[in-house]
Amino acid sequence: MQHEYLSAFQVLLGVLVRFWPVWLALAVVLGTSFAFRARLGLYGQLFDTYVGIAGVTICLFWLFTAMFASTVAPFNPLAQVLVMKDALPGAIEPESGQAFLFGGDRLARDIFSRMVYGSQIVLVIAPAATMFALMVGITLGLPAGYYGGRVDTILSFLANLVLAFPVILLFYLLVTPGIMDTPIPYTMAGVFFLFPIIFFCTLFYTRYKHRPQALAIQIGLTLLIGGWIYLGLVFNADPLGIIAIRPNELNIFVAVVFASSPGVFRIVRGLVMDIKTRDYVAAAQTRGESPWYIMLWEVLPNARGPLIVDACLRIGYTTILLGTLGYFGLGLAPESPDWGTAIKEASRLLRSHIHPALPPTIALMSFVLGLNLLADALREQSLKD
Repeated sequence: MQHEYLSAFQVLLGVLVRFWPVWLALAVVLGTSFAFRARLGLYGQLFDTYVGIAGVTICLFWLFTAMFASTVAPFNPLAQVLVMKDALPGAIEPESGQAFLFGGDRLARDIFSRMVYGSQIVLVIAPAATMFALMVGITLGLPAGYYGGRVDTILSFLANLVLAFPVILLFYLLVTPGIMDTPIPYTMAGVFFLFPIIFFCTLFYTRYKHRPQALAIQIGLTLLIGGWIYLGLVFNADPLGIIAIRPNELNIFVAVVFASSPGVFRIVRGLVMDIKTRDYVAAAQTRGESPWYIMLWEVLPNARGPLIVDACLRIGYTTILLGTLGYFGLGLAPESPDWGTAIKEASRLLRSHIHPALPPTIALMSFVLGLNLLADALREQSLKD
C-alpha cells in the first residue's frame, strides 16, 4: 500500500511537538534548580559544571518522558495497524491521519510510541532494583567493615562466592521462564525485600531510642509502609491494588539485586574500614554510642559520596543489562516495549529495514550516557568534600 509521508523536517518538528510536556517540565525544574542551586546542597553543585548540567538534563528528560508517556506517545505501544507494517518514518496512518513519526515495526506497531513507553519500564526497574541492592549491600557491609573478624570473614566469603560466578550465566539461570514455576524467585524476593525494613528500623531505633514517642511513630510508619510494599511485591497482595509486580519482572528484579549486592557490599566494607579509624568515630566511641549508631550516623553519612556515584553507575549497568536480557528474549514478555526487546525485534530485519532499531538503541545509549555524566559530576564534587 502506498503511504503519504511527512518530510524529514516535519518529522523532526512533530517529534519536538510531541515532547511538549517534557520540555515544559524540564524548563521549570532546571530553571528553578539553577536559580536556587546555592541552597540545594549536592544537587545544586551539579549545576556548577557543564558535565553535571548535561547529566541532569538527560536523566530528567527520560524521567519526564516516562511520567508523561501517555501524553507524548500518539498510539498504544501494543496496537497493531496492519497497513503500517514496516512503514518508513513519517508515514501517515490512514484512519487517524496521525503519522508514525519513526515508522512502523514488523508487527505494524508505532516505533515512536514504543520507545516512549519503553522508558517507563527502564526507569522503574533499574533504579528500584539498584536501590534495593544498595540497601542489602549497606546493611551487610557496615558490620563487616566495622566489626571485622569472623563477621567479616563469613560475609565476605558469601559475597565473593556470588562475584565468582559468571554474571551472564547467573542472570540466564535466574530469569529463564522455567524458574518462575519454582519458589526460588519469591523466596529470594522475600529475603531481599526485608532488608530496607530492617535498615530503617535500625536507623530510627539508634537515633530515637531515648525518645519513645518519636521512636514509636518512626518504627510504626516504617513497618506500615514497608509491610504494604512488601505484601505487594512479594505476595502480590496489596490491599489497595497499587503495588504490584509481574512474575517475569520479579525475576529480573531479584536477579539484579542478587548480582549487584555483593559489589555494593565490597565498596561499603572498604569505606567503613577506612572511616572507622577517623577521630570523630573514636569520639563517638568515647561517648559510649552503640556500634550501630556509629555505623549509621557517623560512618555512613561520610561514605555517601562514593555510594551516590556508584548508585548512578550501577543504574546505568542495570539499564544495559535489561537491554541485554531483552535482546536475548529473557525476562520481560515478548510484546514488551522495553528498549532491549525492541532492539531484538528490529535486529532480525536489519538488512532490509534499519529504522526500527535506531530509536530504542539511541534511547538506551543516551540514558546510560546521562547517568555516566551524572556520576562523573558527582565524583568531582565528592572529591571536593
